[in-house]
Amino acid sequence: MMDSRFVLEDFEPAYLELARRGELESRGRTALGELAECHACPRECGVARLENEKGFCRTGRHAFVSSAFPHLGEEGCLSGRRGSGTIFFSRCNLRCVFCQNADISQGTSGDERAADEIAALAIHLQNWGCHNLNFVTPEHVVPQVIEAIVAAVPAGLRLPIVYNTSAYDSLRSLALLDGLVDIYMPDFKLWTPALSKRLCEAEDYADHARAAVKEMHRQVGALRFGPDGLAKRGVLVRHLVMPGLGEETAAIVKWLADEVSPDTYVNVMAQYRPAHKVGRETRENADSFDDINRVLYVQELEAAYAAARRAGLHRFDKG
Repeated sequence: MMDSRFVLEDFEPAYLELARRGELESRGRTALGELAECHACPRECGVARLENEKGFCRTGRHAFVSSAFPHLGEEGCLSGRRGSGTIFFSRCNLRCVFCQNADISQGTSGDERAADEIAALAIHLQNWGCHNLNFVTPEHVVPQVIEAIVAAVPAGLRLPIVYNTSAYDSLRSLALLDGLVDIYMPDFKLWTPALSKRLCEAEDYADHARAAVKEMHRQVGALRFGPDGLAKRGVLVRHLVMPGLGEETAAIVKWLADEVSPDTYVNVMAQYRPAHKVGRETRENADSFDDINRVLYVQELEAAYAAARRAGLHRFDKG
């Protein structure tokens, strides 16, 4: 039986309260102001994205959407029977050498979509029967996401919103999302600066991830579910276990338990495989990533689960 502390008997999406108070449109205007000299993510490129200038993420005034569909492959508490309504954004603000979706995140796939078009996709996913609206890789397009939510609510959007992120997020952007997002789903990839620089091209990754996860938890708290068993509000952290990086995992789960909450819901993920620049058949600089160019050993995965238990986490999936 589910712990009653983590069950919400009554739920409505957070953004409906902002709409009742008449604050949605002003939030959208404030968010778009972040694009004038871009501060949407920790890259702080400062380019004039409202004038379609492009910085590290190669995204100007409008977001690039790669796909939108009911996703049955997310965590079970999000996918349910009818899927999580995912909208995948292209052109990530990281450059992970092991990315399994590099064709989307680091390529140039997708089409530019204005706010009303993204809002229409959201309503379509809701009409399809999806359990939630899941914005994937949104760190660099937070203003455009907010603009789309502002357009979708008067059109009838009523789904919980999932913010599905690498955790390389700006606190300024997260402040703008306060009261709009119901479920934050950050990855926490790596702990040490040297590895973050080498594998993700972001030496400050962990600093920003720590700050972001704390702010997410401040806004929405520990993950809670409806009586139907589906997630409704809170933080769900993902951590991908990687070969030979057990100390990274141990540091991350200990920090989550000690500095966020032992109630933090964590998916300890086993899906790692060599991909993108790490895979032998596709990578450049053939000998650069040999240390992670293999599958996980069973004992590495078991060690990750043991580290989570030892840290004091009691709500984690073996994904």
